[in-house]
Parts: sequence; C-alpha cells; structure tokens
Amino acid sequence: MKYRTLGRTGIKVSPYCLGAMMFGAMGNPDHDDSIRIIHRALDAGVNFVDTADVYSRGESEEIVGKALKGRRDDVVLATKVHGGMGDDPNRQGNSRRWIIAEVENSLRRLQTDHVDLYQIHRPSPDTDVEETLSALTDLVRSGKVRAIGSSTFPASEIVEAQWVAERRGFERFRTEQPPYCIVNRGIEREVLPACERYGMGTLVWSPLAMGLLTGRYRKGQETDSPRMSFAPGRLTNERKLDVVEQLVPLAEKAGLSMVHLAMAFAVAHPGVTSAIIGPRTMEHLDDLLAGAGVTLDDEVLDRIDEIVPPGTDVDPGDVSYAPPAIEHAGLRRRPTQERAAA
Repeated sequence: MKYRTLGRTGIKVSPYCLGAMMFGAMGNPDHDDSIRIIHRALDAGVNFVDTADVYSRGESEEIVGKALKGRRDDVVLATKVHGGMGDDPNRQGNSRRWIIAEVENSLRRLQTDHVDLYQIHRPSPDTDVEETLSALTDLVRSGKVRAIGSSTFPASEIVEAQWVAERRGFERFRTEQPPYCIVNRGIEREVLPACERYGMGTLVWSPLAMGLLTGRYRKGQETDSPRMSFAPGRLTNERKLDVVEQLVPLAEKAGLSMVHLAMAFAVAHPGVTSAIIGPRTMEHLDDLLAGAGVTLDDEVLDRIDEIVPPGTDVDPGDVSYAPPAIEHAGLRRRPTQERAAA
C-alpha cells in the first residue's frame, strides 16, 4: 500500500480508508466477524480508519475500539460528531455543549485517549462556526484530538471556517469528507479546489455510489439488495443507470471489474487523499483490496469524462446536505404582499 500525506498535517495515510459504517446493526452485527475484517484491512496496509458516533448509535465505535486493541498506535483513527444520539435535542449538532460531551463518549467507546481526526459530520446552520471551532480548538489543545475536519460542507462554508479560524486564532479544519464518485462529480467544481487551496486533505465517501457502481444494479433488471429499501431513489435513477450501462463495456474493455474501475477513478484525482471503502463482509473487502494496484490511463479517464462531464452530478437531487433555503420554501419567498415589483 502506498501512502499519501493528509493535507498539510504531515500524517501519512493509505489511499484506501476503512469506513466502519457497516460494522454493527446497520450492516454486520457480528462483532467478531467485523473485527476480523478490520484486522484483514490493517494487515493489507490500510492504516486509516473512519467511523462516527451515529453509526449504529455508537456500536461501530465500540467494534473499532475492540479491534484496535494492541494496534492503536499503528492506525490513524477518525470519528465524527453531529448526528442525533438520543431524543434530547441537545444530544446532537455542533454546539460546544455537545461536542465537549460527546468526544468523551466516543473516546470511551473507542477505548483510546485521543482520536487523530475529529470531524463535524454535517454543517449546522443554527450554530456559529466560531462556536464549533472554539470547542474543537480546546480539544486539540487538551490532547484529546490531534486534528479536526469537516464532512459534506459546501465550498462556501469550508472557506468561511478557514477565515474564522485565521481571524480568531482557532485550529482550522485540516480535512473535508465529501461524497465523490463517477456519477457524483459535483465537488470537482468548487469543493476540491477549495480544499486544495487551503491545503486540506480529503477522504471521499461513497466512491461506489452506495453500490450502484458495483455493476449489480442494471437497467431493466430486478435486485433484492437490502440497499434498495435503504436508499431506493439513488439506485433506481434512470439517468444513473444509463451511465452504468456505458461504464460496463468500458470496464470490460480495460479488463477491470466495475468496482475496481470506480475505486481507481476516485483515488486518481489530485485533490483526493483517500477514498473510504465500507465493506460489510470479508468477501467485499478482499474484492476491494484486489484492485488497490489498478491505474487508469488517460484513455479510460477521457472516456469517463465523456460519459459524465467533470464537475457534474448525474442526478442533481442526489445531495447529502442542502442548506436551509433549499429545504424550506419560506426562506426563499417573500411574504405575498411584498412579492410584486410595483
């Protein structure tokens, strides 16, 4: 496994980051089997592990903590905070109150005294980024966190956070974790350039488009995958299925599986540090690792650019974070009596 520098942190990480979302009730409930999968990835040279408190309500962190016993110093460990961890409205979000409390819970579940990368899982429009960065800065200075990052932030909020950190002397986000794959290339337009400009590392999630780019989902074919109920719209979109039909012969001509084509594409971008793999089984992991040495030549990348133009999302509605003005009509409409120009 080759290693890349995570932004300008000086930390060396593998181009494949082991995502732990599928370990626990959300995916593989067998702790021992999940631990074996983690160990297999570490043995193959993967030294970057990413989880989150909200994955299976803390169970994923617990599994990762057990798996890293005796190996913690060899792993760059990342987790996230933001998602709801109970009915209490204050057990979520990006407030100082919650961040300071929840990092202790994550450390306990992970059985460690620090995390190498602590990420804000999503933006929180009701919380000043200054409040969030202030709390994260205290965690870094206390030694409980080594570096901080964001996840699925729009480019404008990435830039704002950098400016606030510089202006107030806070720790700045060193990484961003955005979605990225052949059918979701929107981050190439602004997010990746912003990250490169500020020296941020990027660990991209869903490089297989939630399984769409495995080749398992084809136009006119039925599938009984449990992911169909988890995210049906993302796996049945006609435009994305049309793309798959064009990618299948491209992969075959290159002598690659769809999985290996998609993963090699994700790590080929100069703005991408690592791509997150999320295996649920050992078979999934072995298939992913088998393609670690694949290099796509310019001819293949040019053809992918023809199929899905750079900087575009095949399905414009396929977003993982929408700002309030997009989600709530009342924020983009004046009162009726004020709408006329005269």
